Amino acid sequence: MGEGEADLARLRLIRSPRIGPVTYRQLIARFGTAQAALEALPALAMRGGGAAPVIAEIAAVRREMAAAAKLGARYLFLGDADYPPLLAELENAPAAMLVRGQAALARRPCVAMVGARNASAAACRFARQLAQGLAEAGATVVSGLARGVDTAAHLGSIGGGTIGVIASGIDIAFPPENRELQERVANEGLLIAEQPPGTEPLARHFPSRNRIIAGLAQGTVVVEAAPRSGSLITARIAAEAGREVMAVPGSPLDPRAQGCNLLIREGATLVQNVEDILEAIRPIDLRAVRSPVREFDGEPAAEPDDAGRRRVEDLLGPVPVPVDELIRQAGLPAAAVQLVLLELELAGRLERHAGGRVSLV
Repeated sequence: MGEGEADLARLRLIRSPRIGPVTYRQLIARFGTAQAALEALPALAMRGGGAAPVIAEIAAVRREMAAAAKLGARYLFLGDADYPPLLAELENAPAAMLVRGQAALARRPCVAMVGARNASAAACRFARQLAQGLAEAGATVVSGLARGVDTAAHLGSIGGGTIGVIASGIDIAFPPENRELQERVANEGLLIAEQPPGTEPLARHFPSRNRIIAGLAQGTVVVEAAPRSGSLITARIAAEAGREVMAVPGSPLDPRAQGCNLLIREGATLVQNVEDILEAIRPIDLRAVRSPVREFDGEPAAEPDDAGRRRVEDLLGPVPVPVDELIRQAGLPAAAVQLVLLELELAGRLERHAGGRVSLV
């Protein structure tokens, strides 16, 4: 199978319903190639007790690939040599991303910078200065091209290295007033979108965008944020991935500083300048990061018998439970439990939740 046909098969698998990032990774690890996984889907779903999942049509995927090429974008697939290595460490790393610009920027030391959309003028000025200093020190600044702190971070770092991650298709600017900035990021830095071209920035896409921002970076800096904001979600994702979480302290009288002060109280590193950030991320050595996931990793594990499948399914219910706990209580090899979960998910009977938890639908 040629490279173009292999990419077509990978994108068909990714765009098929019920195939999320975790499922994609497990299918490739088990079957070696996307084409082999596509051929195996009906049998897997049948063993899970459901109908075969609908597979993305070849014509629709070809149209998407043509649209991406027309926009000057290219695909980065999980397992590609130039896929960002730190992002590949996430269990739910994007199986495919569309990018415009310099992909090499994602392989430099990266620092994510996030904050309030309605940030104060002082916070935006400080974020811009921090981003400029980080870029001058050789770091790439990652943010989400939103209003406020995100915009300031890109403006400060665009001359030295910036990555913009958006929740829409790569051809749609949100907010609209950042269209020119988004184009500059694509031309002078790197623009990343997980959604297909033409996708509007729906609310459910932003948490997915935030995991990419946090996953690309060795550390995340929160400049100004209210409690329960998207910026704190990004910080939480960074912490769960074992990355550094940093926050700029603010006045207790300003509601926009409460999120940062809360992070510091909970153990985030207090930072006040570029040197503080560089010191916080310096202990991580990129040479210690494992290589991106390979297309195929060893021989498939032995399949569980019917009794094993029933044991795993009996342990599941409507309340999300960690997969590690399932493996412990089932008394089966981890690969066997993961296969049962994969079959149930493809049958439409399993739902995956944050933190590696699963439940029956």
